[in-house]
Amino acid sequence: MRTDWARAEIADLFDLPFDELMWQAQAVHRAHHAAGEVQLCTLLSIKTGGCPEDCGYCSQSMSADSGLKADKLMEVETVLSAAAEAKASGSQRFCMGAAWRNPKDRDMDAVVQMVAGVKAMGLETCMTLGMLEPHQARQLADAGLDYYNHNIDTSPENYGNVITTRTFQDRLDTLEHVRAAGINVCCGGIVGMGETRSDRVGFVHALATLPRHPESVPVNALVPVKGTVLGDMLADTPLAKIDDIEFVRTVAVARITMPLSMVRLSAGRESMSEATQALCFMAGANSIFTGDKLLTTGNRGDSADGAMFEKLGLRPMEGEEPMRAVAAE
Repeated sequence: MRTDWARAEIADLFDLPFDELMWQAQAVHRAHHAAGEVQLCTLLSIKTGGCPEDCGYCSQSMSADSGLKADKLMEVETVLSAAAEAKASGSQRFCMGAAWRNPKDRDMDAVVQMVAGVKAMGLETCMTLGMLEPHQARQLADAGLDYYNHNIDTSPENYGNVITTRTFQDRLDTLEHVRAAGINVCCGGIVGMGETRSDRVGFVHALATLPRHPESVPVNALVPVKGTVLGDMLADTPLAKIDDIEFVRTVAVARITMPLSMVRLSAGRESMSEATQALCFMAGANSIFTGDKLLTTGNRGDSADGAMFEKLGLRPMEGEEPMRAVAAE
């Protein structure tokens, strides 16, 4: 795996004729992943709203006027019940997200119980809790956490236009703590926030030049939520929405530059046509979130995904992710 990509190389990939880019992405994908297999993941908000961060896209921020009510951390048994339902629906990974800047040590006991309980069901576990201290990362690792999600969101240059309450380096520091604890990394970002292609180049470059590529790379399309900074800013400017082909290009470039990573087609799928999603799968996306909801925004739902999988000839992934399989050798 290359981690020495130059920005110019990534920009050249974005500039390729679309059919050439898709051909290269599919060739890389088939060299490392089973064709036609898509990993099914489920995401549950275990603590919603009241976050002190000012992320411009997020309805859970205290600075957003989204009408979202802040809730306390869910009970462990409630989370485990939701995980059991997810497994019964075919999910391989159960992801849990809490709207915190960073978890308090007093919350870690319940979080650790959730990880251990979901792990005991035979599901992969993933948590996203905000920034972590080294000792908290070790606690999660000891509980058996498989993945920690902490997105970089956008390019380093555009980051300050989206978030001001933490720095890009803060994101990288948490990723280092997670790696040091031996937990796999899930790290991606959001496109369609009014950024330029240069920012999308910078976003992929930042991920592809990490010391080790993230095992999972979620690529989200912004869901503009009324009451959020970006939601209000972009609501009446349709041209600000990322073009479908440009979104597919971003997925394809992520696949080429991070060949062993699982590239997840994440938020924004509920407004994408099946044709756009099919192009994303051809470009190398091989992971999705199932169910009707992603934290606080809508998702396509299991029945719609099942019908789409049948139409496209896709099947749920059952085996080990390539990067983890290589690491185990």
